[in-house]
Amino acid sequence: MEKEKKIFFSAKNITILAVLVALVVVLQVCGGYFVIGTTSLSFVLIPIVLGGILLGIWAGALLGFIFGFIVLMYGVSGTDAFTATLLAQQPFLTVLTVLLKGVLAGIVPALLYKVIAKKQKYVAVFVAAASAPLVNTGVFVLGALCMSGLFGEFAAANSVSLMYFIFIGCAGINFIIEFAINLVLSPAIYTVINVVEKQILKKYSAKKNKEVNKEEAVENDNLS
Repeated sequence: MEKEKKIFFSAKNITILAVLVALVVVLQVCGGYFVIGTTSLSFVLIPIVLGGILLGIWAGALLGFIFGFIVLMYGVSGTDAFTATLLAQQPFLTVLTVLLKGVLAGIVPALLYKVIAKKQKYVAVFVAAASAPLVNTGVFVLGALCMSGLFGEFAAANSVSLMYFIFIGCAGINFIIEFAINLVLSPAIYTVINVVEKQILKKYSAKKNKEVNKEEAVENDNLS
């Protein structure tokens, strides 16, 4: 366990994590600027998936938590009127839903990648990328159903059924777009992973060779 902690908190991993945290913050804060019609394009799940794949489950969970925390802060500040209303009416369930969907959107892809990559890394990347929006939307839907009374009021105000409002009005279009973005960018994710892993292997090999050469030099000195 102590060895795993040292590996996780290496300078390389901290640097990668810092970059991914910055990406999560920027993409979530600026998400409203990427719009098609009335729907915002969400790229924030990409760095979350990358973190889970490159650094493991805890990194994915942390990045997902940061994503959820920003969503909640938007609600608290009133920037996101919908989240603000949910917080005012159902604070506990809203906080639980928002944080849980973010954290699980980081954990599940990391776990799936870890298992599938043992057989086929390229497939593992696609599965991990596809699972993030599925988990994110799935947990939101479950949370919405737990708050069915409040969501029922929203549905009635829009003259639609509860299920239509949750599955189509809230989750439908956003899910389709998030799912498409993650699948389309999966090759890019795979390329980034390969580049990072090659750089790690290159540095490790260079360090190993340096240590071997140093040991040989010491032995030669002793012999002479």
